[in-house]
Amino acid sequence: MSADMIETASAPTTPGGSGPEEYAIVVDRVSKSFEMQADRRSTFKERFVRGRATSEQRVFHALDDVSFRIRKGTTFGLVGHNGSGKSTMLKLLAGVYRPTSGTVTVSDSVDALLELGAGFHGELTGRENIFLNGAILGRSRKQIESTIDWIIDFADIGAFIDQPVKVYSSGMTVRLGFAVAVAIRPKILIVDEIIAVGDEEFQRKCFEYMRDLRDHGTTIALVTHSLSLAKEMCDEVVWLDHGRVKMIGPADEGVSAYIAAVNAKEAEKRAAEQTEAEREADKDFRLNQGSGECRMTGVEIFDGEGNKVPFLTTGRPATLRIHVHARKDLRDVELGLAFITDGGVMISGPNSRHAGYLYNLRAGEDGFVDYAMDPVVLHPGRLWLTTCFLRDGATYDYSDRQTELLIHEGRVIDEPGLITMPEGRWSPALSVEAAGAPQAEQSESLNEGDR
Repeated sequence: MSADMIETASAPTTPGGSGPEEYAIVVDRVSKSFEMQADRRSTFKERFVRGRATSEQRVFHALDDVSFRIRKGTTFGLVGHNGSGKSTMLKLLAGVYRPTSGTVTVSDSVDALLELGAGFHGELTGRENIFLNGAILGRSRKQIESTIDWIIDFADIGAFIDQPVKVYSSGMTVRLGFAVAVAIRPKILIVDEIIAVGDEEFQRKCFEYMRDLRDHGTTIALVTHSLSLAKEMCDEVVWLDHGRVKMIGPADEGVSAYIAAVNAKEAEKRAAEQTEAEREADKDFRLNQGSGECRMTGVEIFDGEGNKVPFLTTGRPATLRIHVHARKDLRDVELGLAFITDGGVMISGPNSRHAGYLYNLRAGEDGFVDYAMDPVVLHPGRLWLTTCFLRDGATYDYSDRQTELLIHEGRVIDEPGLITMPEGRWSPALSVEAAGAPQAEQSESLNEGDR
């Protein structure tokens, strides 16, 4: 999509002397409204006799005074609930829509992957659609021909490349669309979360390629409902709520603020639906997500001798005891844990189901699950523990980073990092490669000669 299709304006200079050349995209006080009309006949007599309709017109404000800037070579996420204006904003960035007011400034051409199969003709083959879609994206025939082999290989749809697109599955269509969109390394790439329809292998391939694009200077604007993906992929995020900016900041801070708001809203809704007795029982779990059919009530730490201790010790055995109270009879419940740094990085996420253990809970009873570590591989510092009780994707209780874990030294830590890796095996000497095979014995004798 050519940059001249987007309304442009001079980007304002940032405080401290930074100029607009730093930014790939500048969104300045942008609003977008849609006129919505509904024709209706108010009475049966009017419908039967007059055949006339009364027209109702209202304005829907999809975006309201939105401003943000995306630095060149970074990945910028847009998060928020359905209907918050994320996809509308992407269409503005791509030039599909024009703002009702305000300006969108882009520094270079924009390639966009917004809608599944957008620009594809169902009667044409995949190969023919590569040329059609490439032309829509403003590429010359020479450019398309130079990349068509790469596109076919990346999309990995085999002999279907010469079949009409109308027989493609949704996954095949999006694979081909993504490959066409990124075949020529774009300066600016706009991506809606349609790649989520691909299979696991293709999603990994897409994200690896997007990381490679970012590492080579492509600016990416990404809409996603996967908050873990937003934290992993994005440098910054904007949180949109009913068309307005709630927060702009580093990905971890923005995502955490959004999650906190979602939790608070869910807690408020749940409280409104509860009886007085249920509200009283749930008053200590206002920050928890989930249905509330059971609740994590506390975490204790025990050392290798079974003594209760206030912290974990690196290199020594320990047990985390997770207490739970059940409000209903529950069967085959799994418990997931997550060890998370202050910066929001999850170090590990053990899960009882993966270890082959599920638990049955009885209404009104308190119980606990032990998770033993022998030894503790975590290095000294502070972590946060997240616990989640669930079954078949239904979350009963999700306590996100509400338990502080302190880890102290049990020995001198001589390896940098957050954890101690299992002890590996080192080769005894430098090996010299000869005739395609390492020669450890020759290396050993050389080292002895040096000594």
